Amino acid sequence: MHLFPHFFDFARSIGYIIELATCQNWYPDLTFVNKNNHEIKFALDLKTTYIDEKRKGFCNGFTLGSHGEYFINRESSKNIQYPYKKYSGHFCLGIIYSRVVLTADFESRKYSIDELEQIPSTINRFIFFASEKWRIASDKRGSGNTANIGSIKNIDDILKGNGVFAKAGEDIFDDYWANYGKIQIESKTGARKAMTSFDEYILYRGLPKEIKNNVR
Repeated sequence: MHLFPHFFDFARSIGYIIELATCQNWYPDLTFVNKNNHEIKFALDLKTTYIDEKRKGFCNGFTLGSHGEYFINRESSKNIQYPYKKYSGHFCLGIIYSRVVLTADFESRKYSIDELEQIPSTINRFIFFASEKWRIASDKRGSGNTANIGSIKNIDDILKGNGVFAKAGEDIFDDYWANYGKIQIESKTGARKAMTSFDEYILYRGLPKEIKNNVR
């Protein structure tokens, strides 16, 4: 919430207004609309995740929006502020943080108003990033069985926009995720299976292997 006044100040300084998502589960969190030409819009989603203390240089990752109805049908208004194709670009602004483990004493202790500054924070070491969505995407779902695009997890690659599709480009990213789990391919055993990896997509489309960016 502390950042929202800065978002609105930034929008005004570049000649844009901000629309918040009408519903909590709609994409995106913020829509930037050009004051002089309302046809020019940019999507901004806000993301947070924590540093994976067991894997040096990695975070837990985050989702990058749905690859369902509004992603496939770019004219759909389902769960999205404006149809996907109405946006000139899709961006993420995120925070990666460390979790602080507190002892039971801190968790149960009561603080008076005069002691507010003594309340320990449960998170610290903030890392901010901003990127086009496709640049930090992985080729895997980000939330189990739900139709959400997953991010890459290496922190340095996130900061550099060095995702799986960084070499292939946004059009390939779009086509891959619009067809994720829908295209049927032959598995190693000869059985039919749904396509769920970029390697499988490249083989199916007959594209050069070099377009895959091998991320950590």
